[in-house]
Amino acid sequence: MATTLGAATVPAMASTAPATQAATACPAGWGSVEKTNSASTAGHYVTNARTGRHDCYDRFVIDVPGAPADQLGYSVRYVDQLIQDPTGHRIPVSGGAILEVIVRAPAYDIDSGTPTYPGQAGKLLPGVNLTGYRTFRDAKFAGTFEGQSQFGLGLRARLPFRVLQQAGHLVVDVAHTW
Repeated sequence: MATTLGAATVPAMASTAPATQAATACPAGWGSVEKTNSASTAGHYVTNARTGRHDCYDRFVIDVPGAPADQLGYSVRYVDQLIQDPTGHRIPVSGGAILEVIVRAPAYDIDSGTPTYPGQAGKLLPGVNLTGYRTFRDAKFAGTFEGQSQFGLGLRARLPFRVLQQAGHLVVDVAHTW
């Protein structure tokens, strides 16, 4: 009998030792200060925003198909309130801390005005269910204005995060612990 772990096959062995779960080594050193990149994502549009659960962090991904990684401009920072740009309206976000995520890409086709993302300002992100998440408590779309789209993540507490630029995706990981 063998057990498959990833791509390797490990033979099963009898053991009298108690079963223990291996500890997951979580990344460290992310911090909680604002992270920005002023690059322009001209000609590319937000089409989706989604979340995922991992052993050490919760993940938020904004899809901007066709955008090269080095052209994904963003600003990610902790705020006291999520204030919709340009209206100044406060968007309620549940949780002990609010992480504002701005990607420098509109959620509509600038030539036709047709929406490219189905989110509605002030509402929970379409298709997102945060049941079972360790860090995320809420996820709202604030809107899109002057070529950038704004989101708010409600978190359990102010925790360290990192931002990754990948081709077609802006990724924000928020750690479960310090």
